[in-house]
Amino acid sequence: MKTNHQQMFMVAAIALLASGTPLLASETDARIDSSAKESYVFKTYLKGDAVKAESKDGVVTLSGTVNDASHKGLAEETVVNLPGVKSVDNRLELKAEYPAEQTNEWLAMKIKAALLFHRNVSATGTEVYVEEGIVTLRGEAASEAEKELTTEYANVGGVKKVKNEMTVAKEPKKEGQTMQEKIDDASITAQAKIALLTHRSTSALKTSVATKDGIVTVGGKAANAAEKDLVTKLVSDIHGVNSVVNDMTVEQA
Repeated sequence: MKTNHQQMFMVAAIALLASGTPLLASETDARIDSSAKESYVFKTYLKGDAVKAESKDGVVTLSGTVNDASHKGLAEETVVNLPGVKSVDNRLELKAEYPAEQTNEWLAMKIKAALLFHRNVSATGTEVYVEEGIVTLRGEAASEAEKELTTEYANVGGVKKVKNEMTVAKEPKKEGQTMQEKIDDASITAQAKIALLTHRSTSALKTSVATKDGIVTVGGKAANAAEKDLVTKLVSDIHGVNSVVNDMTVEQA
């Protein structure tokens, strides 16, 4: 009788383990789907797009349409950094009415998108005009520092020159102290990667980016100290970043 009870127990345990595996996988997939949907990137930059993220055994398929070419990479970079994700199948399509690459309108949109990632400039308050790769910026900056940063961030790939004609406010804007929004690590990593890929001076760098509790660690190789410093500068101003640890090595001349 005891033997029969032991056998029944073993059979029940094996059945439980067997049924538990797909259940755990299903729970992981559900968590991935939810995390993508609730991420800062999906709720902020992709809210006007029709993006669907569906995970199956940790393999996420992105489907739907986006209004901006950069959003395809932004969505993928966000999802690939979520816990439990093994790979991403990016099937997102660009809406047909998007301007052709390398046109003035396309470059202006690229610059506006780059400004959105940074908290110390105003994408909405900056007017961007492009003519044959020469960019003119207009609008009002809150400070001289903001004006200089806007010039720096507008130097995306394809830009030949930036002319900043923004005026600086005579009096600083009085803003009440607000709590900084806590942003998920996957969204921070995605923003940092796209910002580095977009900027003219860092686009060719093979920079690794990892985020833990808002602390971003970057690695890779820089041609010189100025290039390494620029990476730190660009990443430090990304929404959600608390601090940057730059482990990049400077190549010896």
